[in-house]
Amino acid sequence: MRVMTVLGTRPEIIRLSLIIGKLDRLAASHVLVHTGQNYTASLNDVFFEEMGIRKPDHVMTGGSHSLGGQLSLMFGEMERLLRLEKPDVVLLLGDTNSALCAIVAERMGIPVVHMEAGNRCYDLTVPEEKNRRIIDSVSTINMPYTEYSKSNLLREGFPAGRIVRTGNPIHEVMEHYKDRIAASGILERLGLLEKEYVLVTTHRAENVDVPAHLDGILEGLNLIADRSGKRLVCSIHPRTRSRIESGGTAVSPHPLVEFHEPFGFFDFVRLEQSAWCAVSDSGTVQEECCLLGVPTVTIRNTTERPETVDCGSNVVSGLRAGNIADAVEVMTSLPPSWTLPAGYQSPDVSDIVVKYLLGGKWNV
Repeated sequence: MRVMTVLGTRPEIIRLSLIIGKLDRLAASHVLVHTGQNYTASLNDVFFEEMGIRKPDHVMTGGSHSLGGQLSLMFGEMERLLRLEKPDVVLLLGDTNSALCAIVAERMGIPVVHMEAGNRCYDLTVPEEKNRRIIDSVSTINMPYTEYSKSNLLREGFPAGRIVRTGNPIHEVMEHYKDRIAASGILERLGLLEKEYVLVTTHRAENVDVPAHLDGILEGLNLIADRSGKRLVCSIHPRTRSRIESGGTAVSPHPLVEFHEPFGFFDFVRLEQSAWCAVSDSGTVQEECCLLGVPTVTIRNTTERPETVDCGSNVVSGLRAGNIADAVEVMTSLPPSWTLPAGYQSPDVSDIVVKYLLGGKWNV
């Protein structure tokens, strides 16, 4: 059995980390391909090094190009690699541009297994919403994490026999690395106290690339600092930094709002664990903080992870400054006690996926 795993961003690397190791050990042949989508060391190399993932067999060069240039290069490279490596099946995860490589594999008649399938926010202004619908539609087997995501696929007419619910891999990954996470000295390095800071991330195109939206978010952070008196530790994505430094906003940060380069996985999860609240547009943060018992405010108008809202760990604030600050006040006034969504504590997702791949059940 020859398996090709394709990835290109931080969330993919993290969620696939244990699966990659098991495929290396158990598959007759495992080819690891990096699309180059996250091309900075802080968003790429650090995760391979920290998590002990071997170097990819192939690395594409599509990172810093325009969207059209990136996709053109990536698709061309993907076709070349598929012809070269001749995999029996391709494994992808998520809704990034990297996962759009599923299109090339499908057109070449190679089965595609798609993890994190069936997520829907029903907002087509979100680039990832378009991506995930396309990727689901060309995949041979769709692997949703939860019953909610599975029900989306069934409602859209996907055959039940081509849907395999796996559970969410992030719990297993955090458990596997829990000692390394606990050993992180990031709180000491930044001079942070437990539950005395807000952790912030923002990177989505629909937030960062629209000046009014970016202004609303930054004004919201200033309001949170004013009201709470707590430090706001902002892990700043290259996209966000570029917008701020190029004059993409007229909002000056509050003295308590501090910007940091992206953190490694262990440091970031340690920061999540001890945060008073998380404010983010990241799907990963919604999932991780739900598991860690940390209230979360999602600075978007929608979410494809409504399970976190339903259980009470997360609220969607929108992008108005006052609403963002109000949402933080509401979430931090409630006890952080919620029942975890079904599928969020799955202990053996990597085994489920690897056994399915190596069992050849995707060959339908």
